[in-house]
Amino acid sequence: MEKNTFVKMHGLGNEYIVLDSSNIDFVLSAKAIRRLCNIHFGIGSDGIVMKVPSTKADFGFRVYNPDGSEAEKSGNGLRILCKYLYDSGYAQARQFSVETLTDTVYAEIVEVKNGKAALIGVDMGKAIFTSRDIPVSSDKPEFIGQKIMAGDKEFEVSCVSVGNPHCVVIRQELDEKEIRQYGPLLENHPLFPNRINVQFAKVLSDHDARILIWERGAGYTLASGSSSCAASSVLLKRGLVKGDLTMHMQGGTLKIQIDNAWNIRMTGEAREIAAGVLSRELIEDLEL
Repeated sequence: MEKNTFVKMHGLGNEYIVLDSSNIDFVLSAKAIRRLCNIHFGIGSDGIVMKVPSTKADFGFRVYNPDGSEAEKSGNGLRILCKYLYDSGYAQARQFSVETLTDTVYAEIVEVKNGKAALIGVDMGKAIFTSRDIPVSSDKPEFIGQKIMAGDKEFEVSCVSVGNPHCVVIRQELDEKEIRQYGPLLENHPLFPNRINVQFAKVLSDHDARILIWERGAGYTLASGSSSCAASSVLLKRGLVKGDLTMHMQGGTLKIQIDNAWNIRMTGEAREIAAGVLSRELIEDLEL
């Protein structure tokens, strides 16, 4: 395989550049990440997913935000990596394990079309509500239905970790202007020492909900797998939905299943956009 090849894919409009750590000859620094993700000076994306070695699982996974920071986990990023592993021939079977920064997840290629992975299921681990494990700087054992101020507005928030931290605000109606204005204030609230992902959620039925998403380090996002898992967990925790639901987002829908032990399974599609080779001139700019 030629050096510095890449694939660009999206999960419901949430787009990632996919790299193989064994096939690049440059340092993926925070500056390099920001440049690659920039639509004007790089390729343009919502982040970078990288295949890395693992001693605990079949494959290793790293994911980076467009601001150069590293995230613990990404549901869309995981589905995209799984598609890349299967489509590229790295994964010989349709079931395999992937090590993230926080845990090991188990993936299944549910549907294949024309030899390419079309529908991917990932066991995302457990929803964790313990404040210190999210983390939330609070002496409350769980931070569910708590009122906090963000700027000039009070919000009732519920927090959960699905391998990365999330803050869910339940709304009767969703307003994109509101989450764009207050999402960054909630993301960087002093209660959240590692910052936090934000979802505004609306219940549609026992088995359907809709969310708007503000992602930590990425901003307003059309879809997010981990956000879907987090919001579903909070809505179930608060008795507003059942454990098998469809999460609707601007970019599309995901199926989320949560069992009695709070184990989460996410199923959805991922699609390839383009594939190519990073130019030497771009790599020179990454290293400046």
